Amino acid sequence: MATDNAPHPELGAPVAESVSAGAHAADAGHHEAADEAHDPLAAETLMHHVQDADYFHLPRAFSRQTDGKIYIPQIRPSKEAIIEVKTGFAPIDNLIEPLNLQITKFMVLEVVAALLLMALFIPLAQRLKSGARPRGRLTNLLEAMVLFIRDQVARPTIGRQDGDRFAPFLLSIFFFVLVCNLLGLVPWAGSPTASLATTGTLALITFLAVVVSGSIKLGPVGFWVGQVPHMDLPLLIHIPIFLLVFVLEALGLAIKHFVLAMRLLANMVAGHIVLAVLVAFIGASAGSLAFYGVVPASVLGSVALNMLELFVAFLQAYIFAFLSGLFIGMAVHPH
Repeated sequence: MATDNAPHPELGAPVAESVSAGAHAADAGHHEAADEAHDPLAAETLMHHVQDADYFHLPRAFSRQTDGKIYIPQIRPSKEAIIEVKTGFAPIDNLIEPLNLQITKFMVLEVVAALLLMALFIPLAQRLKSGARPRGRLTNLLEAMVLFIRDQVARPTIGRQDGDRFAPFLLSIFFFVLVCNLLGLVPWAGSPTASLATTGTLALITFLAVVVSGSIKLGPVGFWVGQVPHMDLPLLIHIPIFLLVFVLEALGLAIKHFVLAMRLLANMVAGHIVLAVLVAFIGASAGSLAFYGVVPASVLGSVALNMLELFVAFLQAYIFAFLSGLFIGMAVHPH
């Protein structure tokens, strides 16, 4: 009986070798998975640096326990989605965050942008209202930018009289988008305009401004009827053509504002991804001889691209404000 329970000498070695090989294979697979998870050039890793989150990712020295992640205090502890929107188009679905009432870093940065604008423009408005001469480089710079938006955006796109009425709205849009864009160049911060939630909300505000301003100026019925150009056609042909063109124009009105949101989103996301790729080359080449050539090239390339991103931040804010003014102008002056 004792001999029956003893391990067979001919089977023991192959079984031991098989177990050892399986352990080595599992360990190798674990290391490969870890390396793949930490691949700095992986799409998930690059998008992680661009997307919104419920924490700020700082250097590890700030919080070694959480690998440098400073989590934002939450009102709602659960992260379970309340509403989740899917379009079926993966690139857009990846940018649409589920509604879970979580406070994210983009929300915090939007509040920072609003407070910063209030701190800059409330004293400027009070100084200009009092009739005092503008003093200081910052005051003169802000006043020059305000006059530029009024004279080169609001008045040309909406008209002098209506343009002056809508100038505060366009100024708010321009400077808010500008500051949100510039926050993306601050280390360990982020650009709220790299989120569809932000750009979509701004485009929705512009859409509401277009509809409300057009309805006030032309009347609710007159605004929507005015979307269809005048057609001198017989009645039997006029009615179906009118309905077809009305549907196309209404869709076009919605699509124009959707494109307004996507244009700003795409430009900001693309710029930040390229910056992330340039920096990721440093980590990808670590441990090889190419590291010493990649580091200076990546640093110089990042500096040059940051200069371009600085220009793009101003350009995209201008384009968003200009197109917003153009859409409002088309609504209040349909002819």
